[in-house]
Amino acid sequence: MLASFCSRRLLGSRIATATRPRHSFRPAALAHRIPTLPSTVRCTSNSRKPQAEVQAVRSQLDNPAAASVLNSFKASSPVSQTLTEKIVQKHTVGLPDGKFVKSGDYVTLRPHKCMTHDNSWPVATKFLSLGASRIKDPSQIVVTLDHDVQNRSEANLLKYKKIEEFAKSQGVCFYPAGRGIGHQIMIEEGYAWPGTLAVASDSHSNMYGGISCLASISFPCTDTIYKINSSQGTPVVRTDAAAIWSTTKTWWLIPPVANVHFQGRLQDGVQGKDIIVALCALFGNDEVLNHAIEFTGSEETMRSLSIDDRLTIANMTTEWGALSGLFPIDGLLQSWLRAKATEYALYKSNAASRFNHQRLDELFANPMSADKDAKHAKHLTLNLDTVPNFVSGPNSVKIATPLAELQAQNIPIQRAYLVSCTNSRRSDIRAAANVIRDKAATNAGVIPRIADHVKFYIAAASLPEQRAAEEQGDWQVLLDAGAQALPSGCGPCIGLGTGLLEPGMTGISASNRNFKGRMGSPDANAFLASPAVVTASALAGRITGPGWYSQPADWTGVEYSKGEPFSEKSVDETLEALISKLDSIIDAGPAGQAEEADSDKKEQLTEILPGFPKKISGQITFCSSDNISTDAVYPGKYTYQDDLSPEKLAEVCMSNYDPTFNSKAKSGDILVTGFGFGCGSSREQAATSILAKGINLIVSGSFGATYSRNSINNALMLLEVPRLVTRLREIFGAPDDSKEQVLTRRTGWNLEWDVQRSKVNVTEADGTTWSESVGELPPNVQEIIAAGGLEKWVKSEIEN
Repeated sequence: MLASFCSRRLLGSRIATATRPRHSFRPAALAHRIPTLPSTVRCTSNSRKPQAEVQAVRSQLDNPAAASVLNSFKASSPVSQTLTEKIVQKHTVGLPDGKFVKSGDYVTLRPHKCMTHDNSWPVATKFLSLGASRIKDPSQIVVTLDHDVQNRSEANLLKYKKIEEFAKSQGVCFYPAGRGIGHQIMIEEGYAWPGTLAVASDSHSNMYGGISCLASISFPCTDTIYKINSSQGTPVVRTDAAAIWSTTKTWWLIPPVANVHFQGRLQDGVQGKDIIVALCALFGNDEVLNHAIEFTGSEETMRSLSIDDRLTIANMTTEWGALSGLFPIDGLLQSWLRAKATEYALYKSNAASRFNHQRLDELFANPMSADKDAKHAKHLTLNLDTVPNFVSGPNSVKIATPLAELQAQNIPIQRAYLVSCTNSRRSDIRAAANVIRDKAATNAGVIPRIADHVKFYIAAASLPEQRAAEEQGDWQVLLDAGAQALPSGCGPCIGLGTGLLEPGMTGISASNRNFKGRMGSPDANAFLASPAVVTASALAGRITGPGWYSQPADWTGVEYSKGEPFSEKSVDETLEALISKLDSIIDAGPAGQAEEADSDKKEQLTEILPGFPKKISGQITFCSSDNISTDAVYPGKYTYQDDLSPEKLAEVCMSNYDPTFNSKAKSGDILVTGFGFGCGSSREQAATSILAKGINLIVSGSFGATYSRNSINNALMLLEVPRLVTRLREIFGAPDDSKEQVLTRRTGWNLEWDVQRSKVNVTEADGTTWSESVGELPPNVQEIIAAGGLEKWVKSEIEN
């Protein structure tokens, strides 16, 4: 039978396999910009999984022990893992023997490196207030000053002085203002290293993924972050950074991992910036929100993406909504690293102790990679052959237009920027200089000037990158054309210093964010593009390109899809996959035997720390709305009133959402909400006010990433149970139903969370009962909650 089956299927030397498209896919933001294509070719969703996927950080995941036997095919390791999971495994402490981490697990991490920048002094004051005096592992910490480097005020200079003195007194690596942007320093100095995990004080630490360093936990500059349009890394407050300084450790919830598969090759005249701008818009419906991303493709495809292209793409996965963007450890990366190691050895760089061939020999003796059968939460595909130059905006990364269409609109500009950690390395500066050189070649060698009504600002990602550009002559070409140089730092990208957008202006930038008001006035328009397009636009005084990309005459749009990518397999590969699958089914035995075996297994119980409750129960109070923001939970006008009593905190809790909440919700209740609870800023009172109300557990369809972290840090417990939200809406109505909406409702239902068995038991008002498996609350998180939050846990660690 097997031979007969194979003879019918394997008719050629190459076998194409693909899943059947199920429905057309077209982001609304691009419906009028990207030409319609046949659904059988592109813009399709062919996922085998249901599309009702949670679009927020998942604080819970079904118990892995409940996985179907028939899906447990043979893996190259005892448990198949993604590259993200393998790197996390390497940096997780306190794992039981034989435990393999996976998406949905809470873990305690010891990061390879931790970088802080201008927020280092607030972190230091928190560190000292916890009773700490010495950083536990100075070699783990890197301090860079990069954000407000143009600010010469006495207050800022004093802050910088305090940070430098503290860093030197602690013996940590320190880089002063003007040396470069922290993320670039982490890359070029060898602190961010392939196969390791780093954390940093800025959401664009995602950039480290360009060299296969996982960096998805980031610390904001203050205790308040304003998240606009999409997720920005995994922001956490200064207490988290102080915890790492004090203990070397932090906690993390491993996110779902999405696979983004590239096909084809990057076309001439197209840069990495065009790719990520296209991805942000083509998949602009939160497809990767709060996911870790792993980029894959054939060897030929991946070799068409230079390391600088990869750094740019990884950097802006933040704007795409992802928590990280990880490229593979491959031959191209090895060549780049070897060249850097040789360069540092020749020039006797201080980085040579970290960036050397001996260390690279160790890395590539056994390079880390995802298992072939690793499971990804989502699959997205983009054909690089079909991606032209793109421009993002105005004022949103979710809007992108092919350059050819936009330049036809003759949009004038007044500002242009080649700045930021995204696109101001030597290769970017070279691309910009070559645009000018090409213009000069058509003008008897005379360097063209920036348009009279335009100011073009440039700042290198680091001082070494600027010096390299100077040695190549590229920096001077830009200056000769009229560009204005700024110190190496963040500057205009974050709305600080010289050259900001003024009301009524239009600017085009090679940076990473064009949110309204970020680079200056909220009454200005901001576009994002590649360094070459930015420079061509500065010369022309309007949005245009250098003419390097030649769009095929038959181009009809960008090819992209949802679902597992179309793949070709050889006869041997197809036979191997088929036989492996059949062997697994045979090994598993009949379904009835599998079920019987499962029933005989010993129940998997979570370890419960002494004193921590095995069960938590209460009556359900239901707030049915989706996307209840932290401002709705805790009004902004109270955010900086630090003297509010617990009674006042409880009184104002949820008052912006529903003024009647305080009279309806009772101490000991379990609060159940819709999806996306806790989006918005990172104010910690959005967690502490609910605790003050006497509510210790919130159940939601999904939570905002920042809120999830703040809640655990403040000992507020969270559970994601989408089924419960759906069931409550079936009975009481959804927010958009025609029924009269009740914002806060006492349901008469009860919920019991069996922490030991990772299960919730629900009793409805009519006595109907049902249960649902939820993710594990492991001992490391129990410990933080039992201590009363992260700050108290850190203090106990220091004391012990």
